[in-house]
Amino acid sequence: MNSGEKVVVIGGSGFLGSHLADCLSDQGFAVTIYDLNVSPWLRKDQHMVCGDVLEFEKIQDVVRGSAYVYHLAGVADIGQAAANPRTTIERNILGSTNVIEACVAAKVRRLLFASTVYVYSDKGSFYRVSKQAVESIIEAYGAEYGLEYTVLRYGSLYGPRAQVWNGLKRWVSQAVQGQRILYPGTGEERREYIHVLDAVRLSVEALRPEFANQHLTLTGTQVLSIREVLTMIQEISSRRIEMDFTTEGSDYSMSHYALTPYRYTPRQGKKMVPSVFIDLGQGILDLIEEIHHETAGEAEHD
Repeated sequence: MNSGEKVVVIGGSGFLGSHLADCLSDQGFAVTIYDLNVSPWLRKDQHMVCGDVLEFEKIQDVVRGSAYVYHLAGVADIGQAAANPRTTIERNILGSTNVIEACVAAKVRRLLFASTVYVYSDKGSFYRVSKQAVESIIEAYGAEYGLEYTVLRYGSLYGPRAQVWNGLKRWVSQAVQGQRILYPGTGEERREYIHVLDAVRLSVEALRPEFANQHLTLTGTQVLSIREVLTMIQEISSRRIEMDFTTEGSDYSMSHYALTPYRYTPRQGKKMVPSVFIDLGQGILDLIEEIHHETAGEAEHD
């Protein structure tokens, strides 16, 4: 693993991808981002190529000459995946197959695929199914064509640049705006939150030789219930927030796990947690500040 080598981040304009691209650039890699839209956080030392995962020839062109390829693109919102199964299958499975084929043809040193802890579960609807399928496809390409890979199974991510549907981002936004937080569950569901900056550091560390052809589970060290997290948001934001927990009229329990995702037994994964990490309380405080800045910016443009 040498600095200056070309690394492609497919899906690098999004939440996780943009932070990963920055971390790789900071490590001295020559980073190319491939995504549908230009990254709002594109740096001068990064190259941007706009394209779709379904455009095979474009992916072949952008991957050519790469040492490593991170594949993060696809439908990532569980609710969106459940409502659009065909699109999810096309983008997550067929699109991923395009990336895999391009990596084999370009003889990249290693493909790193962004999966999820939901592969251990019977929850997650078509999102989980698509990730399980792609993991199996990658393993088959490894066996048949010698493709070196690392599967990165991410836990509950949070932090700056998160999408509006990200759980912590949504709850903090509601708290800052003084809204009632409606949570479609009991509040006792537990999650191992990991800050996105901790996750990307582990993702770059995964380039080490000993993680070749491995399945890594990347989670945080803090396990909290949703109720505890919302209480923490309330205390840090210094606002009285009405919290409404309900499972009536909701398909939430059909899509999300409660205490643990571990139901199925896919290829055994090694767990990676950061030895030094961003505290959840500090992460929530940073989110509050980010949302205040976003709200102020929107007010200026009204």
